[in-house]
Amino acid sequence: MSQVDQAWGAGASARYEDLAKKFRPLFEEIRQGAVAREFNRILPDAQIASLKRAGFGALRLPEGEGGRGATLPEFFNLLIELSAADSNITQALRGHFGFVENVVNTVPSAFRRRWAERISNGEIAGNAWTEIGDAKQGTFATHIARKGDGLVLNGEKYYTTGSLFADWIDVGATGLEGEGVTVLVRRDDQGVRVVDDWDGFGQKLTASGTTTFSEASVDPLDVVVDDTKFGYSPAFYQTVHLATLAGIGRAIAIETAAAVSARIRQFSHAAGPRSSQDPQVLQVVGRIRSNAYATTAIVLQVAAAQERAHVAYLAGNDEAVDRANAVAELETSQALGVVTNLVLEASTILFDTLGASAAKSSTALDRHWRNARTISSHNPRIYKDRIVGDFAVNGTPPPGQWRIGQAPALSTESPD
Repeated sequence: MSQVDQAWGAGASARYEDLAKKFRPLFEEIRQGAVAREFNRILPDAQIASLKRAGFGALRLPEGEGGRGATLPEFFNLLIELSAADSNITQALRGHFGFVENVVNTVPSAFRRRWAERISNGEIAGNAWTEIGDAKQGTFATHIARKGDGLVLNGEKYYTTGSLFADWIDVGATGLEGEGVTVLVRRDDQGVRVVDDWDGFGQKLTASGTTTFSEASVDPLDVVVDDTKFGYSPAFYQTVHLATLAGIGRAIAIETAAAVSARIRQFSHAAGPRSSQDPQVLQVVGRIRSNAYATTAIVLQVAAAQERAHVAYLAGNDEAVDRANAVAELETSQALGVVTNLVLEASTILFDTLGASAAKSSTALDRHWRNARTISSHNPRIYKDRIVGDFAVNGTPPPGQWRIGQAPALSTESPD
């Protein structure tokens, strides 16, 4: 059944249904095992492997480079559908999708040709950027060093989401001259160790744990200066989270409706003989579905802003690119708080439609709140609200790429 027939909206384009139909059987297989994986903490290795074989990781590559040539609205709409099946998988692939987006925003070069070929062959990249402890903002302790005639990478990262499932790991590091670089290393290199030690209460199956690099081999051709990243990258990475949240909202709507339809037991003081005939329960179900519908519409609007930024980049007008990147960041920031609130509300009020049995761990209905709360904690919405307000009142443009870590110490010297 099409997205239109299910009243989720027309999708992202006239060709969207043709693009989606290849992947929907995989999404359904993923959905069927999602609760069992959650309950038993089974990592989705097989499910990610099936998506790789189907070319899901190459969606954004142009068809001439072995991909599907999906626009950003089409791409994010597909992420919503995947997230409705299992939001862990979307987040586990987030680093890969960001890396691919950087490739499609790279000028024709040996680097682009090499990585387009790898991506089109089904290879995926994990993520290793965040350092914890006393890590400083804007710098990395993880660094490249010389060893004999070659280069090696040393350091430790956390929140290395998806790296356990990947063929490559995209690492933020310090180069030989102290510059910020991106370096790609093989996941199976003997100097790479990935540990699934993520202990968050949500998104438990994303393997967002620790990765250690101990003289891991580095190909100089896979080292890129960090400031060459595509300009709308903060908005893009955030919108993967928004699409994941929208998918969680859709899963809540679908699962709640199914549970209400199947429920036989009813309270004596209820407004109907069964939950499916109780107008108060139906009102809550409708509210949940409306929340999910709204999040999809918002995400597609944000995706359209990023598509404009991508098109501006391809056109080569620097002024237009800067303006489009800023607008994309603002639209993403405006969406963050609203999407988060809609999904968190849905994840809570779903229990108002069911009895106490819905609180049993085996139903895994609580995973929706835990997952949504975890995703929405990565980039605090309070800062986005302030950024939007500063633009609305003062015309202040949004900040560009940002980092997390200890802030530089404030100067104690007296002013001149």
